[in-house]
Parts: sequence; structure tokens; C-alpha cells
Amino acid sequence: MILYSISLGLAGLLLVLIIAMIISGNIENAGIVFLLFFALLAFGFSGYKILSGLVFTTMIFAGVSAALYYPHLFTYVGDFKLTALIIPLIQIIMFGMGTSMSLKDFALVFKTPKGVIIGVSAQLLIMPLVGFALAKLSDFPSEIAAGIVLIGCSPSGVASNVMAYLAKANLALSITITSIATLLAPFLTPLLMKLLAGEFIEINVLDMMWSITKMIILPIGAGLLFNKLFTTKLLDRAMPIVSMLAIGVIITVITAAGRDSLLDIGGVLMLIVLVHNLFGYSLGYGFAKAFKMSERDARTIALEVGMQNGGLASGIANSLGKIATMGLAPAVFGPLMNITGSILASYWHKRPADISLEDSTD
Repeated sequence: MILYSISLGLAGLLLVLIIAMIISGNIENAGIVFLLFFALLAFGFSGYKILSGLVFTTMIFAGVSAALYYPHLFTYVGDFKLTALIIPLIQIIMFGMGTSMSLKDFALVFKTPKGVIIGVSAQLLIMPLVGFALAKLSDFPSEIAAGIVLIGCSPSGVASNVMAYLAKANLALSITITSIATLLAPFLTPLLMKLLAGEFIEINVLDMMWSITKMIILPIGAGLLFNKLFTTKLLDRAMPIVSMLAIGVIITVITAAGRDSLLDIGGVLMLIVLVHNLFGYSLGYGFAKAFKMSERDARTIALEVGMQNGGLASGIANSLGKIATMGLAPAVFGPLMNITGSILASYWHKRPADISLEDSTD
């Protein structure tokens, strides 16, 4: 425990140094300092149960810092362009999601469909419309604005399931909403993008449907089949780690590819993405309460709406050849939502919902 405390103390000293370098106008030479700061912070967080959920996000910020300061390391290896890794990595993540699923996970849809219908509907209405409104207000270049819409039109990801568990919300409902929204994405995301982002960029609905099908349906189907034919605890333990590493690589590569644009508009884009994320939580919660959902279910839907699959959105942007512009909002959204989601989950964890109340999925 002492080592973890020392690590956090050293991180605090480095933070003071970073602030001093910013004030003195020497921020361009702070690359190594940032990397050491995040590394020490992650190690320190890992020693405290209440902070351990932030380790992954902290390491993501380390990757982003490395990409901003040393972009050449994350754009090419020889003649190989690293953005070519994005779609295969998304497929690995989706395969891992498939191996953790079974047909039993969808039984909730037929048993008590109310929570699932409300949750998926909230996703399809709130985040796309808020994303469109923010894109219109942002006055960003069209492709970057389309990326804001894209993150809103993407389904939730496994991060929302983790936060639902930490928040003592309805984990079964969370997993089901994520699964259904993900399987609907190849059909609904292109249609929503055509409707809401068509004025920013040209959207070929059929091409996008096929691209998302290759990224989602095929690998999840392979994962489901693998799960049915084989039982391996090693894979169950390994896939979450592999998925987290894959997400980290994706965000780092996107940041390096879009470094120049990100430096120009990074602060404003961060603010807009944060507003998008927070609106998702608050409107998702309010939407559920409007339909008289229980507290546990309302928390679940808030997390499902507010936390989107940034990796998938990045893959879509890459398939369109616009990773350095359209992929920026998803790259920023991922780390930010993990921070806000962790904070919200920790807040709710200390205030357990009254599970004696009737849940829509009980």
C-alpha cells in the first residue's frame, strides 16, 4: 500500500511540474512528463479498490498523450499504415462479446420486454438527436461534425455493462439492451446517419450496412458459435483484457492520425463531447422515469444511453476513409465517458436503489 501512495505522491509532483510547464509556455516539451504522470497515476490507482476502475482510463490518457507528442510512432510501421488495424481490432472485440453471450441472454426480451424496449428506444432517440443538435451548433468542419452525430448513432458498448454492475443497477437488463442495440446497429446506424448526418457528408446506406455487418454480426456470430461448441475459462479471462488493449490501441492510433485537427479544436470538441455524454445520462434517466421504471432500471438505462461504443464508431469512420476527421469525436468520447461513467457508478454504488421495489425485469 505504501508503494501505491508513493506513486500517487510522485504523480502529484509531476502534475505540479506539468502546470508549471503550461504556464511557462513550455508544454511542447512535456511529453515524457505526461507519460510518467499517467503511468504513476495508474499504478497508484491500482492499489485502491475505490480507484481501480480508473486504471484503464488513465492508461488510455497515457496512450493519447503519446500519440499527441510522438504521432510518428503510431501512424506507420515501415510502409504499413496502423489505421488498418482498427477494423480487425473491432472484430476481435465483437468476437469476445459473442463468446460471452448465449441465446439465454435474449430471453429477457420475451420475458419482460418493457425495460428492453424503453432502453433501446431511448438510445435510438436521445443520443442521435442530441448529437445532431451539437453538430449543428459546433460550426466544425463537416466531417468532424459528422463524427459527433456518428457517436450518437452508435449502440452502447460493454463499458456500460461494467458501470451498471458497479452502480448496483440492473446488470441483466444492461447486457440485454447492449446486445439488442448492437445487433440492430448494422441496420439502424446507417439509416440514422443518412437522416441526421447526410447534410454533413455523403452516406451510402448499403455500403455502411455491409461494413457494420462485417464488424459486428459476423464476429459476434462466430463468438456465439465458439461459445456453444467450446468451453474455455482461459478465453473468458483473456478476452476482457484483449478487448481493453484493443480499445487502447484504437484510440491511440486515431489520435495520432488526427493529431493536427485535434490540436486545433481539441478543447471545444472535448466540451461538446462531454455535454453529449452528460445529456445522455440525464435524459436517459428522465426518459426511464417518465415510463415509471424502477430506480435500478432507470440507472441502467441512463448508463446505456450515455455510454456509446466509441470503438465501433471509430471503425465506421475508418471504413469511410475519414478516421482523421470523423473519427475524432469517438476517440475523445471513449476516455471521457469512462471517467464520467466511473464517477456516476461510484455515486450510485454508495446509494443503493431500493431493490424491494418492483423492477421491470423481475
